[in-house]
Amino acid sequence: MTLPAAFDASAALPAAADLWKPVLVRAAVALGFGAVTVFWAAPSAEGMGWAGGLYLLATGVVLLWSVNKTGLRAGSSSSKILSAAGAVLTGTGAAVGLLPSSLVFGVLAAVGLGLAGAAELYLGITHRGRSVLARDWIASGAVALGTAVLLPFFIDLGPHALLGVAGGGAIISGVLWALAGLTLRHDARADSAEAVN
Repeated sequence: MTLPAAFDASAALPAAADLWKPVLVRAAVALGFGAVTVFWAAPSAEGMGWAGGLYLLATGVVLLWSVNKTGLRAGSSSSKILSAAGAVLTGTGAAVGLLPSSLVFGVLAAVGLGLAGAAELYLGITHRGRSVLARDWIASGAVALGTAVLLPFFIDLGPHALLGVAGGGAIISGVLWALAGLTLRHDARADSAEAVN
């Protein structure tokens, strides 16, 4: 989450001082879902649908919440891409929750995570050196794409395996976003202390 040595502050996107809030909420959602998948020994298809659906839906809502806080210009293609990623996750989360089955989860969760991951990877690459979230978007996008690629191969193994794959990706991204959020919070407090002095 640290900025590269050649970071040009004049070209940086001005992120909101409270950007850490949606980042930490996203981390909490991912880590909470990951914990559920680790400790749930025998989930049913309905349980998998609700747990996975709520995770995807909540992640999508948090992405939508974060759009205006990232420093992306309103109406720009980048803000539209991040909004679309949030909308896709929200929609796939609702569908997975309402249509609980291994096939639906394996396909729709893969589509949602894949599209959102591709969007984050794109944003990370195109905003390298300009956004404090660029590296995190790249890592999170890669994790989401990896999870999306793996999910369809576990459809026949049932809810426990599908939740295990999705939960593993969630734990990795949750740890990443927790570190990013804590760093952003620390930086925001340091900036506000300097402004007071």
